[in-house]
Amino acid sequence: MDAETAEPNLRSRRESKTSQSRDTSWKSLFAFTSRPHLLPLCLALLLSIASGAVTPVLSYLLGKVFDCFTRFGAGKYGGTQLVKQVSRYGIGLTGLGVASGLLHTGYFGFWLVFGELQAKCARESLYAGMLEKDMEWYDMRKDGIEALVQRLQTQIRELQTATSQPLGFAMQSTVTAVAALGLAMYTAWDLALVTIATIPFSVIVLGRISAKMQHSIDAQAEELSTASKLANNALQAIDTIKYYNGQDFETWQYARAIKRASGKYLMQAMANALQIGFTRFVTQSMFVQGFWYGSHLVISGKKNPGQVLTAFWSCLMALQAVEQILPQMIVLEKGRAAGATLKAILTQMGKRRRVIMPGHLKPEFCEGDIEVRNVSFCYPSRPDQRALIDASFFFPTGEITFVIGKSGSGKSTLSNLLMRFYDPASGEIFIDGNTVQTLDIGWLRNNITLVQQQSVLFNETIFKNIAFGRRDWDRVRREEVKRSITTALLQDTINELPKGLDTVVGTGGSAMSGGQRQRVAIARAHLRDTPILVLDEATSALDHISKGMVMNAIREWRRGKTTIIITHDLSQIEDHEYAYILDKGLVVQEGYRYALEKGSAGPLAAPRRPSVTYPTASRLPRLPEQTRKHSIATVSSLSRGSAVSVASVDSLNIQYEPRPQSVFAPAIFSPTAGNPRDNRRLYFESFVSPAAAGAFSMHRLSTAPTVFDRPLDEVPQPLEHPDPMLDWPLPPSRRHHVRDLSMVNELHASASDAGRTTVKRKASRFVNRQSKIIPLKTIIPLVENTLIDRRGSDAAAKQRPVAPIKKILLTVWPTLAWKHRSLLLGGFFAASVHAAATPLFSWVFSKLLATFFLPLNRSQEALKWSLSVLAVGGGDAIAVYFMHYLLEACGQAWVDSLRIEAMKRIIEQPRAWFDRDKNGVSKLTECLDRNAEEMKNLVGRFAGFIFVVIVMLLVALAWSLVVCWKLTLVGLASAPFIYIVTRSYQTVSARWESKSNDAGTAAASVFTETFANVRTVRALTLEAYLHEKYLKATEKAFSIGVRRSLYSSIFYGVSDSGIVFATALIFYYGAVLASSRAFTTQSIIQVFSMLLFSIANANAILSFIPQINSSCATATRLLRLANLPYKTSHEHTGHVRVPTVGTIAFEDVNFTYPSRPLGPVLNNMTLSLPAQTSIALVGASGSGKSTIASLILGLYPPTSGTLSFDSVPISDLHLPSLRSLIAVVSQTPQIFATTVAQNIGYALPERSTLASRAAIEHAAEVAGIHDFITSLPRGYQTSIGEGGTGLSGGQAQRVAIARAVARQPLLLILDEATSALDGENARGIRDLVQRLVDEGVGVLMVTHDQEMMAACEDVVVLKDGAVAERGSFDDLVQRNGGELRRLLGGS
Repeated sequence: MDAETAEPNLRSRRESKTSQSRDTSWKSLFAFTSRPHLLPLCLALLLSIASGAVTPVLSYLLGKVFDCFTRFGAGKYGGTQLVKQVSRYGIGLTGLGVASGLLHTGYFGFWLVFGELQAKCARESLYAGMLEKDMEWYDMRKDGIEALVQRLQTQIRELQTATSQPLGFAMQSTVTAVAALGLAMYTAWDLALVTIATIPFSVIVLGRISAKMQHSIDAQAEELSTASKLANNALQAIDTIKYYNGQDFETWQYARAIKRASGKYLMQAMANALQIGFTRFVTQSMFVQGFWYGSHLVISGKKNPGQVLTAFWSCLMALQAVEQILPQMIVLEKGRAAGATLKAILTQMGKRRRVIMPGHLKPEFCEGDIEVRNVSFCYPSRPDQRALIDASFFFPTGEITFVIGKSGSGKSTLSNLLMRFYDPASGEIFIDGNTVQTLDIGWLRNNITLVQQQSVLFNETIFKNIAFGRRDWDRVRREEVKRSITTALLQDTINELPKGLDTVVGTGGSAMSGGQRQRVAIARAHLRDTPILVLDEATSALDHISKGMVMNAIREWRRGKTTIIITHDLSQIEDHEYAYILDKGLVVQEGYRYALEKGSAGPLAAPRRPSVTYPTASRLPRLPEQTRKHSIATVSSLSRGSAVSVASVDSLNIQYEPRPQSVFAPAIFSPTAGNPRDNRRLYFESFVSPAAAGAFSMHRLSTAPTVFDRPLDEVPQPLEHPDPMLDWPLPPSRRHHVRDLSMVNELHASASDAGRTTVKRKASRFVNRQSKIIPLKTIIPLVENTLIDRRGSDAAAKQRPVAPIKKILLTVWPTLAWKHRSLLLGGFFAASVHAAATPLFSWVFSKLLATFFLPLNRSQEALKWSLSVLAVGGGDAIAVYFMHYLLEACGQAWVDSLRIEAMKRIIEQPRAWFDRDKNGVSKLTECLDRNAEEMKNLVGRFAGFIFVVIVMLLVALAWSLVVCWKLTLVGLASAPFIYIVTRSYQTVSARWESKSNDAGTAAASVFTETFANVRTVRALTLEAYLHEKYLKATEKAFSIGVRRSLYSSIFYGVSDSGIVFATALIFYYGAVLASSRAFTTQSIIQVFSMLLFSIANANAILSFIPQINSSCATATRLLRLANLPYKTSHEHTGHVRVPTVGTIAFEDVNFTYPSRPLGPVLNNMTLSLPAQTSIALVGASGSGKSTIASLILGLYPPTSGTLSFDSVPISDLHLPSLRSLIAVVSQTPQIFATTVAQNIGYALPERSTLASRAAIEHAAEVAGIHDFITSLPRGYQTSIGEGGTGLSGGQAQRVAIARAVARQPLLLILDEATSALDGENARGIRDLVQRLVDEGVGVLMVTHDQEMMAACEDVVVLKDGAVAERGSFDDLVQRNGGELRRLLGGS
């Protein structure tokens, strides 16, 4: 094995060890059973035993009743005696019904409670266990922590479902089987042994089938975890997906993973169907040997018919009890696998070597003296690459110290080590002379505050988010918070909010801009006011003047306290402040700024470039110089290119040199010589029809170089891809027809048609396929306004009703392809055969019973009808197998279609839809994962069973009416009572299932919020608060679950006893009819058999009702997503395709974010952005800079006013083709959980030259990330993102820049794209901007960086959502009283 693959494979083996060694025995169902659970478990078991004994007692009474009728038929009883004896047993049946109702109420309720206890214990144990794990454990999760969290919630649900009514039902059936066999042995042991002679062989066969099923369950769980990971990553990166038209690609990826999981599930379904069919045949084949031998015993006089019937009926009920367990086997097997997996994870947490050893020292005071001595460290995901190498630092008490360096040099690693997220591999860290390993972690983190660049806010009010800075957050006064927001310059923002400090910031702080979130984090740190403060790029999203004012406030606030500032912004460093300079994990320079400026190398070395002098800005007040323990140490040389000095930008004495010659290739976009636009064009051509492309070569709209210069025959044809439901050979490429503005009328009628006829290939069925999901509003009018997402309020979502099963099942046929429709018909045909087999079996069985009072040929007749039963059983077994397997296959196909349709529609929703709380990522992922898994049971398990019962009842009733209509009508008289009770049970159960699901989802949201932001949680020591919050959520879910158990069990018991009462009534009236000689005894016995078998099967539905209701609740949620409006938002109203971006014009544009409580972001904005120019958008945080970029890309429509491209309103433009001309690098770059190469070439057509290895490597070189990539273990094939190699902020930003460059756009939007970059890489981006403009590419740069402003041809300054001033940087910075001058700290 080569070195490149050794490390990932070793890691994979290490992670798979848990699953390979986990215990998957049936005791895994009780993996989370603790001592307090024993009482409800014992009560459940005792009541299961008692309720299981009801069936043998019923069997005994039925045997006695049949014996009475047999004696009457043989002339041994008279009519009066028959009625008297049957009445006596009827009273016994009535008493048994009362007892049965009470026992079933108790057993059912306690098993539901036990399931709730298991779920509660699993939730709390996993939460507590994960809270204690070190960061290495999180880093080493193969699929990333968020995908793991989502999968854990699904497995907890599977364990809960299995350990409630299915486990109780299995226990009861087991007791029934044992008790029935005991009764059979007591009554006629020899007959019982002959009857059950095939059981040992059957157990062996069923055991082997079960073992195969377990393997497929594990494989399916792994595939579903992958699908969940893909969905989670896609929904988190929804902005990036829309920027790069990646919707089809993400849907294709998700669909491929779902199909793999589907294949694994079908293996389970086949095994389970085989189990059920085999058991069915064995059960009914017992009649051959049983009745033959029983007849022999009666003829020989060894046993009377009553004894034989009792023994035989008991054996039959024992086997039927076993048979009734089998439909629950998939649920139980999944619960067993889930319990084993969850317990294995907990065991792994307990046994795994703890990297972070807890200390116990808690000094009374923290002075804040920090020394880092010869520390080396490498991240768990990159064990061969050291982030720090023998690094030494000293941070004295009471001083501000800076740490600077290039991206990936190890700066943030230092903060991670100080917080003890990790321990160093070698060396030591001291705080006040104590090694951090000896210090209590809680004490340490309560004395150090870390503020990171990506400021994490919780879905709480602004007040609470700031109050979280203190351990006693619930005692924080508003006056204290107001002082902190003043320090962070938040007071104006807070005052503009309708609810002020009580405004909820949304998930992740989505209601606030990046700069506002950073200031909330700084306010939180101010309130926390610890002796040590670490700011890791904590002001990167602030404008220059806000940054200066905040730094001024920080200096005043932190006077006399230890402060470490990690930054790229050299302007923040005062002359008498100490700085460490890192490069590739080494401390290459250190010293006071004034001394470092005198050196000959390094980022603070004296500038040597021609200067342009601007008015001097007032300097921030300096702190007195403090004594340092370390003298200045300068390393003679830095890394390649670092000798080029960067001018000091700490004031408006900014020195700039003329732009140097670019260090990049002459053609930025081309890795080879030739016309650079030939390559850039190829990406856009995936959105262009060949005919329209030819039209553009003759009709150009502007003087900008066109991207259509090649002849038509050289245009690569778009790839053709199949429907995602059928096959997956290639990822989808997008293809659209282009409409030239100058030929709108002509192309509308002719060119599009010409394109369709010229190209003899079909458009991608995946992209253009119309939805096959029938609009739910035509199926479920009752919940039309709630399933179809047209309400904006989350309160309405909480009150969403659950759709009835009938209306949900009506969506199956329109959803399926014809292949699966034929399978569905086959499944229901098999169900019809199975349903008809039961009355047929009853008729043959009655013939068997009649042989007991035949005067002659009793043995021959018994053998004949026993063989008839065998024939019926064989046909029935085959029908049962096909019914279960085909319906499971159709249910899986139905849910897969809905999942893919839901995913497709979700990512096509407008951006504002994702801002609502009810559409949070965790909730959507849970719906696609757990909800879909439960939903498929409606077709796979329940629909066929309900259909069989209905058909069976209809056939049995029709047959019974023909044979003995009076007895049948009396039996029907009990139907209204049974219906009312059952319907009430279903209604109550559905209501509480919905409440229970909502409570479980709420608890899961807290779980996800905690561990998705685990670094921030630990840095703020919020473990206790969130743990308490989670315990409250789980306690609420448990409380609702207990009430659900109470109400559901009462109605379940009443429903069960009603069946026994109906049985007693039928027997009594049958005796009356028999005694009157109105019908023959044989006819009455036939009706008895058919009605009792039918009632018994109908009664089995009761045990499924809670699961049916739960599946209906989850189905309602998934159907809502699968029926979301598709391509009806503002993103899909336009149809005009443009070849170039052209001039972008805002005319009186107003805009307010739909879900944000802030006021208007843009106010009557009028702005023109010419093509092929570089423009900087400048303004204070929250002034609308990033909003302009979002509007240009069509993420949101303007609230009012007009946004146009070359005079064409954006509402008329085809946004996918427009976005194909634009590339975006956002301030928070999105890294997908895949390889580096796939990240850079994200969503590019597979056959495009832009996706070639050479093109991707060239883009990486342009972005300055190529050298780092090649240093990784597997180079461009190294996995990054969730579950892969971690990247620093600057490295992630450069990957995002490479992704943008790879597309060869006509407009590049950089939204604070250099905020995480060091000076050298920022210079490379400035050079890139100039080269792009020279190549005819427009650049729109949202920035606070002065040098980036100076690199642009035009600067637009925004204030309060409008243009304050505009001009060149040189002109604006010289303008007295100008807004830019004010922002940069000028007079």
